[in-house]
Amino acid sequence: MGLTSALNTSLNGLTLNETTLDVLGNNIANAGTNGFKASNVLFTTQLARTLSVGSRPNDSNGGTNPRQIGLGATTASITKDFSQGSITNSTSPSDLAIQGDGFFILKGADGTVYSRNGNFALNSESLLTNAQGLKVQGFGVDSDFNLITTQLTDIRIPLGELNVAQQTQNVTIGGALLPSGTLASQGSLLTSEELVDNSQVGNPDADGTTLLVDLATAADAATNLFADGETITYTPKKGSRTLEAASFTVTAAGTVAEFMAFMDAAIGIHSGGGIGGSPGVTISGGQIAIAGNFGSVNDLTYTVGDLLGAGGGTKGLTFNKTQSANGESAITDFIVYDSLGEQITLKMTSYLESQSGSQTVFRFFVESFDDSRGDTALSNGTITFDSLGNVVDTTGSTFSIERNDSAAVSPMQITLDLSNISGISSVSAGSTLSLVLQDGSGPGTLTNFVIDENGIINGVFDNGVIRTLGQVTLARFTNPQGLVEAGGGTFREGVGSGSPFLVTAGNFGAGTIRAGAIELSNTDIGRNLVDLIVASTNYRGNARVISAIQQLVDELLVLGR
Repeated sequence: MGLTSALNTSLNGLTLNETTLDVLGNNIANAGTNGFKASNVLFTTQLARTLSVGSRPNDSNGGTNPRQIGLGATTASITKDFSQGSITNSTSPSDLAIQGDGFFILKGADGTVYSRNGNFALNSESLLTNAQGLKVQGFGVDSDFNLITTQLTDIRIPLGELNVAQQTQNVTIGGALLPSGTLASQGSLLTSEELVDNSQVGNPDADGTTLLVDLATAADAATNLFADGETITYTPKKGSRTLEAASFTVTAAGTVAEFMAFMDAAIGIHSGGGIGGSPGVTISGGQIAIAGNFGSVNDLTYTVGDLLGAGGGTKGLTFNKTQSANGESAITDFIVYDSLGEQITLKMTSYLESQSGSQTVFRFFVESFDDSRGDTALSNGTITFDSLGNVVDTTGSTFSIERNDSAAVSPMQITLDLSNISGISSVSAGSTLSLVLQDGSGPGTLTNFVIDENGIINGVFDNGVIRTLGQVTLARFTNPQGLVEAGGGTFREGVGSGSPFLVTAGNFGAGTIRAGAIELSNTDIGRNLVDLIVASTNYRGNARVISAIQQLVDELLVLGR
């Protein structure tokens, strides 16, 4: 019984040390495996054979201790060392490393698994996957690039496929306006020759209700200026610039009032809101009067050929200039973008409206031919400077642009920042305005991406726009020792691990994510080699015990001869 027990005990010792050698061999073999977590073997004693339980002390005896013979050892547990592995830089922005206790969430044909190995790449469908093709899980985004945090989805980064544009919302204007310039006191005044209604007896003076097909000049009342169905093209001139041509189609019911509104919109005349000079297009005594805005850059001119009819023929309607616009002024053109990335050209002009001992006020106008309403005048407001040339107040700095003639978002709202304009300039420099920046952009293609420490994927487009494409999420377990290895550096939820707690990086102890980096194996080669020597020595020691027992058995067999 005694020798047999000793044999079994030593045999257990051999088995235990074989297990240790297996574990150590696996640790050393995976010393170069990214994200690998080494294991340790823990032993515990088995039941002992009790020869005596001992006795209590009494008057004649001091008592005895138990007498037990151990029956060897057994494996108590094989535990994973989930301590942080070293992190090294990589050359791929899709490689990720966790600094903390979290796990990446991966999904495949066999369900969800978890891993510390963040060696990821994009597959042919632009999905973020590991080397085994398992898909990285996280939060996706909606059509407006807002994170959807209610469910996990495959992380997709469509390089070269996704195109976006950014609508302009904010525009900053700079420059310098001359406070000592000429104060604006008048705008341009263009007056037509006398016009009559030749459909009525006596050819009375035309007014706003006169039909265009009945309109003629007093000098040639028998000849109509316009014909039904004719398309009129008007190319205004303002300041030193020729504006874009605008078209108007004459109808049988079209009136002079409608034609005047067309000319007003084509020129971009701003009226109302305290604007001086009562600008606009009116008719009185059979004469159409065009009153322009103040400021020399808003001075209007009219020459033969500005108004063309069908086939490009010059219309007989002429205007005489009786007054020129004056006043210190400035002008600038700049580009903004709608939600589809289409360019919109805006023009901003300003003129010196008032002066006092403590402040100077300039009025500005914003115009665009690309507004779908047809009226180029978009907004006007004021810029007030103090005695040091600093902007102390602005009005009218927010305006809208209609884009109903396209699929873009309409109306689009734009806010002007005029605080960078200086109220100090020299006579030689005059007044200037210029675009400092605007936050829109034309169409761009996704060319790169960056993943921050919270796992948020920021897509970088070649037009400079940055958009959120998703967020890599992590899982955390109450007892990671309870996870079950699933091969390929992955783990499955085990009965003792508890359910996964899904978190974003940087929260609830899951750790942060480092992009362009990889977590290395946490195998300690030196320690494992020393443990290997110890396990080998223990194995040989148990083998020697078996050898000694064999010799004793041989002696017993000799006694039987």
